[in-house]
Amino acid sequence: MNDRRWWLKWGLTCAGCCVLFAGNIAWSAEKPNVLFLICDDLNCDLGCYGHPQVKSPAIDALAQRGLRFEHAYCQYPLCGPSRASFMTGLYPDQTLIQTNAIYLRERLPNVTSMTQFFRDHGYYASRIGKIYHYNVPKHIGTGGHDDPFSWDQTFNPRGRDVDDEALIFSLRPGQFGGTLSWLAAEGSDREQTDGIAAAEAIRQLESLSRKGKPFFLAVGLYRPHTPYVAPREYFRKYPLEQIVVPQVPAGYLETLPAPARRSLTQKKDQVNLPEELARQAIQAYYASISFADAQVGLILESLTKQGLDRNTIVVFTSDHGYHMGEHGHYQKTTLFENATRVPWIISVPGMTSAGQSTTTIAEMIDFFPTLAELCGLTPPPAVSGISQVPTLRDPRAMTRTSALSQYLNGYSLRTEHFRYTAWGDAGENGEELYDHSSDPREMRNLAGETKYAEILQKLRILMQERIAQALTRPPGVHQRLPGELVK
Repeated sequence: MNDRRWWLKWGLTCAGCCVLFAGNIAWSAEKPNVLFLICDDLNCDLGCYGHPQVKSPAIDALAQRGLRFEHAYCQYPLCGPSRASFMTGLYPDQTLIQTNAIYLRERLPNVTSMTQFFRDHGYYASRIGKIYHYNVPKHIGTGGHDDPFSWDQTFNPRGRDVDDEALIFSLRPGQFGGTLSWLAAEGSDREQTDGIAAAEAIRQLESLSRKGKPFFLAVGLYRPHTPYVAPREYFRKYPLEQIVVPQVPAGYLETLPAPARRSLTQKKDQVNLPEELARQAIQAYYASISFADAQVGLILESLTKQGLDRNTIVVFTSDHGYHMGEHGHYQKTTLFENATRVPWIISVPGMTSAGQSTTTIAEMIDFFPTLAELCGLTPPPAVSGISQVPTLRDPRAMTRTSALSQYLNGYSLRTEHFRYTAWGDAGENGEELYDHSSDPREMRNLAGETKYAEILQKLRILMQERIAQALTRPPGVHQRLPGELVK
């Protein structure tokens, strides 16, 4: 079936027309469902993204049924701001949320979130686990900083990983969420918080399959966020002697502007870890990825078992990227590729691009308009993201030329071949330029080299255009500034 015929068929399905057939696939006259799966603090260390060690068979299998975005980027490499951004389709400069622990309605009291929008259009919206910000592991088992307007139903799993905190190793004893910490746990998957979340997702899918109402089921897994806790069997998949620790040349930090240097070294005890300790941390992170992947597999297996896969769009992603020793840094909060790039896989039943990848640039704020269009809906005018549906039709389509990310007083622009980062107003606190054609690890700052002066100037101009776009006030949305009294 060519792209035009597939697109026509999908459009008719969304419009509620008669049942159509394509090979052995029966298309429902009802609106398509959405299953939104997100891991916490997951980078692109996955088999389907070419990682040589990480075992992620369930996510890899989903990639074979969907389209894999090679260049998808978060708008802020920190949980709370990123999640508020993609759940509204707005840039962090529009949400006014650039730190954790801020409730969505504190800044945007009348915004329409993505799942709230689907609720308004007849969908049953359910949340399991972490979608908006939670302090992990402190808020596991609670609603965290959730937005109640976004859901019809919520479920807050809590497993033995919370009860086992006293057994967890941490670089700072007793501290876990923002500190490298891990545990090869006793017991089974189903005792862990994410195992409980998967079991609840299966239960809800069984129930939803009988209701006949379109649904948006969002499942937020907590792993591989610190503490990296997974049953011991997952650690055994990654022998310590096989773990490779990224190396950083002497004097590297001196090649960076001061703000970039601070972003890499703000946690002094997590910089350039000793080799043995680094291997343990990386092993634990990989183990947590494989554990999370197993839970994704159980959920997707249930989707198929209930026959819902024939009429359900599946999205898999993370809230931002993550460093595991690259640039000598661990965890997030930098403007390098490691912290800003995210996995994004989207599977649409009957799609002709299944099993392919695309190199088009994408931003996480594109989730909202993309899912809306796939379901035959028009997103609110306030949404700043763009629909990536043209890319789903043709992976060669280039819908964006750049992705914008920000952190503190820095902005970073990722184009097809370059990353340009400016710190302070118009780069007054320093600039970085990396050529991904020759330096995919972003280790050589070219900002001061005469050879790249023309490219640098073009990117400066593009950066100012993109920042102006991100600062545009979203129509119809009240932005409540910090300190503004609630009326």
